[in-house]
This record gives sequence, structure tokens and C-alpha cells, in this order.
Amino acid sequence: MTFYNREAELDALTSALESPGADFFVVYGRRRVGKTELLKEFCADRPHIYFLAAQEAESRQREKFVDQVAEYFDERVPRIDGWDEAFDYLGERLHTEDLVVVIDEFPYLVGENDSIPSYVQGFVDEQLRETDSMLVLCGSSVSTMESEVLGHESPLYGRRTAQLDVRPFSFTQARKVIEYETADAIRSYSVTGGTPMYLTLFDYEQSLAANVKSQVLSPTAVLYNEPEFLLRTELRNPARYLSILEAIALGHTTPNEISGATGIDPGPLSKYLQTLRQLRLVGREVPVTASRKKSKRSRYLVADEYLRFWFRYVEPNRSSIEEAPEIVYDGTIAPDLPTHTASTFEDVCREAVWEGVRRGAFDPYGEIGRWWYGEDEIDIVGLAPNDDRILFAECKWTADPVGNALVASLEEKAANVRWGPSDRDERFALFSRSGFVDGLEDQLDDSWSLLSLTELDDLTTG
Repeated sequence: MTFYNREAELDALTSALESPGADFFVVYGRRRVGKTELLKEFCADRPHIYFLAAQEAESRQREKFVDQVAEYFDERVPRIDGWDEAFDYLGERLHTEDLVVVIDEFPYLVGENDSIPSYVQGFVDEQLRETDSMLVLCGSSVSTMESEVLGHESPLYGRRTAQLDVRPFSFTQARKVIEYETADAIRSYSVTGGTPMYLTLFDYEQSLAANVKSQVLSPTAVLYNEPEFLLRTELRNPARYLSILEAIALGHTTPNEISGATGIDPGPLSKYLQTLRQLRLVGREVPVTASRKKSKRSRYLVADEYLRFWFRYVEPNRSSIEEAPEIVYDGTIAPDLPTHTASTFEDVCREAVWEGVRRGAFDPYGEIGRWWYGEDEIDIVGLAPNDDRILFAECKWTADPVGNALVASLEEKAANVRWGPSDRDERFALFSRSGFVDGLEDQLDDSWSLLSLTELDDLTTG
């Protein structure tokens, strides 16, 4: 797979390695996000040992680990009876040569022996610190990495010199991969999201429809069963989690709505939702003006665009897809795709506001998010408490240009947002896929910004 982007992550790893002394670096993030490709790219031109753990017996994993150390140093494989001896052996060799040592999928080792973090602690404290080498522990099980490596109760707590939480690509980052024009790039991103593997499966010389049919709706394609695979690798009994994700993807976003759609009582449901949040598959949001901890007006969303697409269009239509995928795309997906993409467009516009803040195209805001109360909802609200400044923005993925009706609607809803003093500084912005009616910009004062796809593209392509 071609390696894209990740310059900031590579710089962080390089900076750590080039700093004096030993380094213990922790890399984690959900599956398919590109951690392994990142580490292979980092190690490519450096002396290194890369060990990929697997779901197999502890003794076999230990043998493979020692084999790789011995192979690197061109030695006969020593007799090793435990992980403490294995790490002692590695430590002795690192006193002769500085290396990058990567243990990928570290949670698999912990799953076979929960004492592994203690052995690594001993290695870090007694062996690694006396060298200029780097140890990298990497894992896709975010919950395991956070508890067994980064958590207060872990023997490794406080030992790391740096950590890297690898996230999916933002739209701005993904644009380096997606070779469509802006509108189709947003549509495509609404299908693949920012997961590098999903992005690179698409052939951008073909149409989006052709890619969806060949890479998603084909029962032999990798993406066809991907969500089930992800859940089965993380969870023993994924059925209820699948039903929760489908309910959220279909628009049931509050706990009561999810409970009603799935038949799962609120008590157990909260635990399932917490697990899905730990797996980075579900996110929770509250109105941007509310307290994240105290607010009871929470909504849940599927945190990955591809999962949202899959649970909206693939899972409910599996039988039909097996028989006639073309009909499913033409009759079900294509007519509804603008509605699905509209949600992604809002996320892209929020990202553009942050980028505009960084570049000075927008005034600074400390927090940017969605706002809702009762029947009112505003796509983007930015808060600058120190300056009593607030931004209100709407994002329209429609076929028609935006006009005065949206201006009036946004001003009316903005008046209902309780935040800041009565003389707060109010700014407004409109994002529109299809531009704006003639003369609209001339009717508005300097507190308004109008952004078509051209301006959006300028902000998201650098």
C-alpha cells in the first residue's frame, strides 16, 4: 500500500529518536488507521527489529520474538524459558548496537500473559535506559493500550517518553489521496471516511458509483464484510453492538431512541455505548454551549464514515446486494446519497473553519461544534469566550443556490442561543455546495462570510 501523509507523526518519532538517551514510545489507534505502515516507513532506513505479535500461544510468540533478535545480530538462537529472559537477551544485545525495536499488536501478548507489562517495565528500567535505543509498543486495541500501557494501574505508567494516538485522516489529509474534484471528493469521503486502507482501495480514475459497486457492494470485496470483521476481532458477542451501530446510522441518536430501536434497556445500553466509544466506533456530542460532563442532551454518532455508510446502505440490504447489487446502488443508494453526504459536508465545513482559524481567514475560536435546543439546530457554532465573540454557520449540500431564506433562518436561531453577554460580537457564515443567489453577498454586512466549494477547497487543500 502506498504511504500517504503522516508527516507530523513521522516528525514526532524522528524527534524522539534523535533526542539524547533512550526512548519508550507508545503508538495506538483503532484498526486499519495505518499504524503499521507508519512504523514501517519510520523504520525503513534505520537499524531496527520489527516484531508483529499474533493471536497464538505465548510460547510460540516468545520463540518468534527471540528468533528475530538473534537473526538481526546473526547469532544462534539462545535457549529462553520466559519473557524476562527474552527481554534480558534483547537488553544485552542493545548494549552493543542502538536500534529501533517495534513490538506491534502488543495487546496480543498481553492477552496471552497479563504479566508482560511487568517484564517490559523491567526491561525499560534496567536495560533500555542505559542505551540510545528506542522501544515502540503499538496496538490496535485502544482500551488495552490505555489500561495496560498508559493507565495508572499499569506497571508501565510514567515510563513512556512519548505517545502517539494515530487517528483517521481528516478530509484535508485525505484530499492528497482522493483525486476527484471537490464535490465528488466530499461524496467519496462520505463513503470511505479517513481510514487509509479504505481510501486506497478506490480507483479514482473510475467514477464514485463504479468504486462503490466494485469495492463495497461486491460480496468478494474486502469492504463488504469489514464492519463485521472489525467487531468480531474486538468483541466476543458483537450482535448487539451491530444493532446499536445500525440504529445510530439510521438516525436514532439519543439513548432513548437507540433503546427503542434496538430493544436494549437503557442500563445495559449505556455499557454497550461506552464500549463502542472506547473502540472509537461511536462518538458522543452535546451542544457546544453545554457542559460535556453535565449535559443530558447528548447525541451519539457513528464515528467512522464508512461504518455509517455500511450500516445505512449495506447491512439492511444484504439479501438484495447478493442478488442484484446494481439495482441496490441505482435504486437505494444513489437517490439517498445526497442526504448521507450532507452530514459529512457539515463535518468538512467544521474542519474548514478550524483551518481558517489557523490561517487567519476566520477570527480565533476556542471551541467549535454543533448546537441544538428543542426544534432548533445550527450546524456550526464557534465560541471565543475571552472576546465575547460567537460564530454561527450553516452548511447546505443542496442542488440550489442559497438565498435570503437561510440568512433569515440563521439569524432567528442565533437569537435563541444563550451564551455570552447581550452585546456579544456575532459573526455568521454560510457554506453552500451550489453557491449563492445573485446579489446575496452585497446585501450582507462584514459580519457575514459566504463560502462556496471553491473557497472550501482553498481551505482544505492547502
